Amino acid sequence: MKALLTAGLLSLSTVAVASTTPIGIVIHGGAGTINRANMTEQQEQAYHAMLSHAINQGYEVLAKGGSSVDAVTAAVLVLEDSPLFNAGKGAVYTFDETHELDASIMDGRDRNAGAVAGVTNVKNPILLAKAVMQHSEHVMLAGKGAEQFAQEQKLELVENSYFDTDFRYESLKRAKQAMTPQPHQASIPFDPAWKMGTVGAVAIDRQGNLAAATSTGGMTAKRYGRIGDAPVIGAGNFADNSSCAVSATGHGEYFIRYQVAYEICARAKYQQKTAAVAAQEVIAELKQIGGDGGVIVVDNKGKLSWAFNSEGMYRAMKTEGGKVITEIFGTKN
Repeated sequence: MKALLTAGLLSLSTVAVASTTPIGIVIHGGAGTINRANMTEQQEQAYHAMLSHAINQGYEVLAKGGSSVDAVTAAVLVLEDSPLFNAGKGAVYTFDETHELDASIMDGRDRNAGAVAGVTNVKNPILLAKAVMQHSEHVMLAGKGAEQFAQEQKLELVENSYFDTDFRYESLKRAKQAMTPQPHQASIPFDPAWKMGTVGAVAIDRQGNLAAATSTGGMTAKRYGRIGDAPVIGAGNFADNSSCAVSATGHGEYFIRYQVAYEICARAKYQQKTAAVAAQEVIAELKQIGGDGGVIVVDNKGKLSWAFNSEGMYRAMKTEGGKVITEIFGTKN
């Protein structure tokens, strides 16, 4: 990808923390139009609390000597079960007022991966993606077939109405209104946040193995069985012990077209850049072509980082001996 980073063209938020040992985990709860003016103190506290809970659940697995795959799964499960995030319980609505969920997971040891797309009755899609990776010969299953596999794997199934939430339904109504021409050719601007919202985790365990997991409800008012980047290996998710692990969130079509997760790890591997720098470059370049969003990253030396080009990204990280860091809003350089 041709470098498009131009000084001063965007406000890019990044952070990197070095760990004295490999163990560490980073999570995200989506990126988008997030600012303090539109968020009450109570809402902000709720997000910080849930991010802390999720990161601690994942880190506990690592601290006990568990695998990075199990750690990212544990963290994502918490986020899927929370109505605050666009995944699992908090999934957005499709145009037809239902829910279609996607997820993926990847093991950096051997690039084994599992993904599911367009599932409607699986309570925790990340568990189904993990089952695809560990108990099938395939990488991606979709729709009814994926749901049949979930039943065979004895995963918890729910009615599609389980994913209903009032505030997501209000977002759908606003999105539909924005998509309908108004008098005098006027229309309500389509909110970029309706294209975003994903949860994810990346981690490195005691053995130095990397893993990444991503889960989403997709795009508000999506139609025609649209699938975003979250279940696409190399786009919304990638892990390879020789470079890094990445989980992405943002406008999925751009992340698919530019293979964002893989691109970051490839620059780290083949251009000898740090994964943090590679992430900053790729996310900045995406901004120049209209691709909003962000990523979380861990490299094979245990360095944790994140980068995003939107107003904010729900995010948290923890390394051994360090405190939990949770952040929501962006900072201007």
